[in-house]
Amino acid sequence: MRVFLAVHLPKLSLEVFRPRWLSEPEHGSGSAVLEKDKVVIANGAARDAGVLLGMKRGGVMTLSPETALYERDLIRELTAQREVGMALMRFSPDVALLDEATVIVEVGASLRLFGGLLSLCRQAKAILDTFGLTARISAAPTGQGAWLLAKYGRGRGGARRVLQLASLERVLLPLPMFAVPEIRPFADWFTGLGCETIADVRRLPRAGLQRRCGEHLLDSLDRAFGTAPELFDWLDLPPTFSARIELPDRLEHADGAVFAAHRLIVQLCGWLCAKQLAVTAITLSIEHERGRQALPPTLIDIALGEPAWREDHLMRLVKERLHRVELAAPAIALRLDASKVESAAPETDSLFPEPGGSPEDHARLIELLIARLGDENVLRPAPTADYRPEVANRWVPVSQAAQKIALPDSLPRPTWMLAIPMRLLMRQHRPFYGSPLRMMSPAERIEAGWFDGELVTRDYFVAQADDRSCYWIYRERISSRDAEEEPRWFLHGLFG
Repeated sequence: MRVFLAVHLPKLSLEVFRPRWLSEPEHGSGSAVLEKDKVVIANGAARDAGVLLGMKRGGVMTLSPETALYERDLIRELTAQREVGMALMRFSPDVALLDEATVIVEVGASLRLFGGLLSLCRQAKAILDTFGLTARISAAPTGQGAWLLAKYGRGRGGARRVLQLASLERVLLPLPMFAVPEIRPFADWFTGLGCETIADVRRLPRAGLQRRCGEHLLDSLDRAFGTAPELFDWLDLPPTFSARIELPDRLEHADGAVFAAHRLIVQLCGWLCAKQLAVTAITLSIEHERGRQALPPTLIDIALGEPAWREDHLMRLVKERLHRVELAAPAIALRLDASKVESAAPETDSLFPEPGGSPEDHARLIELLIARLGDENVLRPAPTADYRPEVANRWVPVSQAAQKIALPDSLPRPTWMLAIPMRLLMRQHRPFYGSPLRMMSPAERIEAGWFDGELVTRDYFVAQADDRSCYWIYRERISSRDAEEEPRWFLHGLFG
């Protein structure tokens, strides 16, 4: 069964300048877009001030001088429409950009995957909210029918979402005839015939319509009602991902770029799903104001332990990194690049989940810790080949590759080693640390360092306190000349 999702963006001309997250109550003034010096769209605040469609610039400035006016930018509109199409590829790789700010997605094979039509529509609406765009979403068994419903459907009682051709015909027939673009050039002729709806046009003789209006009108109606095949120019994606967005206002703090970064992330996720790829490293560039003393962009490199393509995980990492960044100058734009990608691994096919979480869950936790604490504060052991514990004990960032050294399993080693051994008190000839320490292991003798002038001669023990906590302590070996001196004991490590 073929099902087409149509997303119409009725306020795209205005919202490319003022995304919906810039709410009117905060900014107070109205906004309008001009084309050929006439108003083509205005927001609610401008309409309340008396701004009407078709009004000239001078009339707007006289009636409402505080209204912000923008010249229509078709290139920005097409770019935004393409970005929406790329983000919607999360649901299907078959996406087409149609006229009048509408995107078509063929989702028939994806309905069960995304929980049904209503769930899929809600997820698509969430993506459009991320862009700050107003959307009307419809679904129909034909792409042309979904396009008509998205633009002119009533939108109540499920009138914009139909799955059967019979239901589609029932909801399309009452639509105004001007909804079909091919009818508009002949509007006067059809009005003279008393036609008002698509049903009135379809009742006219086909032969007469073809002679008077040509084949394109009948073809358009046949495609909408499912009696003729449809062909679409599906959206082509670039081989690499790089997206940029200009910020509507200057940003003094990096936290304010979360909304714009989220918009880039949903585009990246759509691109990854369509390409069946996963990302292992991304770079977020924060561009600053230009001028004689322009600063280079602030780069935020995010390396992932495991390939990822999910929006929530990537967005969580970006939020943590933006929270830790201090801008040297106001930001004016963001750019997101997929630095490293690889083929996406399929989901696990095991019947029961792994206890304690899967390796992917552990990798996501490590990535979140790195984003929150910094790469230099999330470490893993990387011991070196040396008998002296203070030399062998080495920790490196978890993202850094290091050669593994095999350690003898029979010898206990604490995870927490003190940077400088702490000398212990002696009470009744026994080392004392909160309570007298009792030896729990035979001595492990270490004599090393003669080759680099850092000789150590020690006997190590595992000791236990009264509260059953265990410590790694050592006793300095003394020569026969100093046999009369009491041996010195040091705490060097703590067991978990």
